[in-house]
Amino acid sequence: MARPQTQKPEPEAPGSKMRDPSRQPSSSPSEIAAEIRRALKSGGSAEHAAGVQWFFKDEIKSHGWYTGDLRRAARRFRKQIRKEHGLDFLVRIADQLFSGSVLEEKVAAVFLLEQLDPEFGDREFRLFESWLDRVSSWADHDGLVHYLIAPMVAAKPERAKAVFRWAKSRNRWRRRAACVALIRGAREKMFFSEIVNLSDSLLADGDDMVQKGLGWLLRETAKFDAERTVPYLMKIRGRAPRLVLRTACETLPATLKKKVLAP
Repeated sequence: MARPQTQKPEPEAPGSKMRDPSRQPSSSPSEIAAEIRRALKSGGSAEHAAGVQWFFKDEIKSHGWYTGDLRRAARRFRKQIRKEHGLDFLVRIADQLFSGSVLEEKVAAVFLLEQLDPEFGDREFRLFESWLDRVSSWADHDGLVHYLIAPMVAAKPERAKAVFRWAKSRNRWRRRAACVALIRGAREKMFFSEIVNLSDSLLADGDDMVQKGLGWLLRETAKFDAERTVPYLMKIRGRAPRLVLRTACETLPATLKKKVLAP
């Protein structure tokens, strides 16, 4: 999500130093989103921000928040915003935040809405799908897809049809989303035929972000449904990228892993 944790001690909770945006006399989602942006800018750690870039190939903008602090602040904002303005207003604020260019703004948008997926419908699903075109790194991508989109796909399986559209996109993040969106369902032994068809269509994809997403999906499928997944891995091992195979085998017993990865 926001970043992998480091061994540095966490700073004092930023929320104790900032104004609560939800309590400001703002009347629109854009105004409250602006307050949250100011809070995020003032509440991070410059030292941590300098180290965040290590986790990304491309240059990103970060205020240096630790994931736990950011999640706690977002949940506090969410509680007050929902109480005073309702769910739709909260979604509109998140939509504003995910339009930003700073990592923490997009991650905060996800944290504002995570675990609310049972209350969302097709309108929100289409909105979150549109956010895929605003993704700028694997961190905001995986937060959006794994915490918001994937639970909605598992809850309404017909939404899985969308992943085949995404798999054909020129946008690498939509192709990666096609994989990550099925992970929650894979853990429930859902979507096996869809996973096979999707995998077949993406095995030749040379983008490492897509390969890692596909490997992640196959790893979770193998972990929860090895009986069907291992034969499939044996079938594709001659044409699948090694990155995909290695990732897919990570949770398998050593003997099966060796068999799949054998030259």
